[in-house]
Amino acid sequence: MKKEEKASISIMKIICISIILILISGIGVMAVNTQLSDVKIVLQNGYEMTALTSKTKVSDILEENNIILEDNQKTIPDLDSEIAAGETIKITDKSYNEVQIAKISEDGVETSLDQLLENYAPVTEKIVVEQVTIPYETVTKNTTNATTGTTNKVLQQGKDGLKEVTYKVKYQNEVEIEKTVISEVVITEPVDKIVQVQKVQTSRSSTLPRTSSSSTTGGTTYKITAYCPCSKCCGKTTGRTASGTKATAGRTVAASSKFAFGTKLNIGGHIYTVEDRGGAVNGNKIDIFVNTHAEALQWGVRYMNVSVVN
Repeated sequence: MKKEEKASISIMKIICISIILILISGIGVMAVNTQLSDVKIVLQNGYEMTALTSKTKVSDILEENNIILEDNQKTIPDLDSEIAAGETIKITDKSYNEVQIAKISEDGVETSLDQLLENYAPVTEKIVVEQVTIPYETVTKNTTNATTGTTNKVLQQGKDGLKEVTYKVKYQNEVEIEKTVISEVVITEPVDKIVQVQKVQTSRSSTLPRTSSSSTTGGTTYKITAYCPCSKCCGKTTGRTASGTKATAGRTVAASSKFAFGTKLNIGGHIYTVEDRGGAVNGNKIDIFVNTHAEALQWGVRYMNVSVVN
């Protein structure tokens, strides 16, 4: 019996060893048949790691490497994407938008991504602070209704103001492509130049100023400015008025619609005709037509008595 038991035990040992060898061989074959690939993982803080894995799905690879995303994080490509050996998984903030560059040129010819990146010029932004002059205005106070036989007296010299303007400027290839005002702060207010128009004192023997024989009705103080046929004043250079006439210095004025075209106005003793309109001409404001822009600037702003001629 003892010899039979020993023989039986020996057979069992042989069988067990054979099973173990078969299992080891199977595991080895499975390991050989499983393809491993290296994948780069870039964390949000910039740390890079290389993982050796048999997985191809992004979520499986992260789980295999014990990487858990925060609520505000995402992956590029997304978690359900399949990736191949040598590709990269990037973990970033959900607000990050990756710019995709087309691989097809305008001519329809396929272009390499490297070539496109070489021609791509990034846009940069800068905050620029500049000091800008605020020009003063000339205010004329006419103490007489005449336009001749008068003299100008400067009551107050004008002085330009100064303001600080903050811009957001965009550049591409070091060329400014956009400039946006962010804020303005006035450092010094401008001081208006005030000019008083006075009648020249003459002797009794001198000739009295010529006055209009036409009768007038009423009389109101208006803000009188001047304009010329240039594009700065009119936005056009045709010289045609809103009523269709040719603008003429000494005759044409622009007034609001409360004055019909053809209305005669006595402005400081001179008779003008309403022949034009203007976007900024409203209320108690009238624009007198002059020949040149220099004359318009020299006129400045005057406050004069205006009445309708019957």
